[in-house]
Amino acid sequence: MFRTPVVDKVTRVHPIVPVLVFVPAIVVVAVLADRRVGTGELALLAFCGWAFWGLVEYWTHRIVFHIEPEKGFGARLHWMVHGVHHDHPNDPLRLVMPPAVSVPGSAAFVLGFVALFGIGSGLSVGVGFLVGYLVYDMTHHALHHHTPRTAFGRRLREKHMRHHFQDDTRGFGISAPWWDRVFRTAPDRPRRDAPR
Repeated sequence: MFRTPVVDKVTRVHPIVPVLVFVPAIVVVAVLADRRVGTGELALLAFCGWAFWGLVEYWTHRIVFHIEPEKGFGARLHWMVHGVHHDHPNDPLRLVMPPAVSVPGSAAFVLGFVALFGIGSGLSVGVGFLVGYLVYDMTHHALHHHTPRTAFGRRLREKHMRHHFQDDTRGFGISAPWWDRVFRTAPDRPRRDAPR
């Protein structure tokens, strides 16, 4: 992707990296939040943060990742951010966000939650948001490289593959697919009577 080998290398991320980065961060933020608000409130606010993550995931994928300028720096930037993934959807090192992007981005959201809701409540919302992000990254990798064993997993995979190979203007929710129903962007399923 880049002429400089070092820069190209940092854009390739093994799927274990988000786990190694975000699990300790989630634990630290959860402990700090629990000391301030208690376990019950932490759980409720974390759920709210997780739900909010789903909206961020959906709209980031729909608006930011799928703005496709036709030429110039914008086209190059789009290709680097998301286009490369659509061009090479089975590249196992281009399925999770590089920490150079995910860490500052998620930290900005957590700091925003603290600024809006105070330290205890903001950190609690941040826990759910960070969990949501991690689940998204792991779900995205699994959809590309593992065979789902449940009906829900198979439906998620089908929906995401339709986004890649049939219609990239639909199916933006990866770990929160219900937002595609809410915003009417769910991929069409083939009719049962249609020829295969």
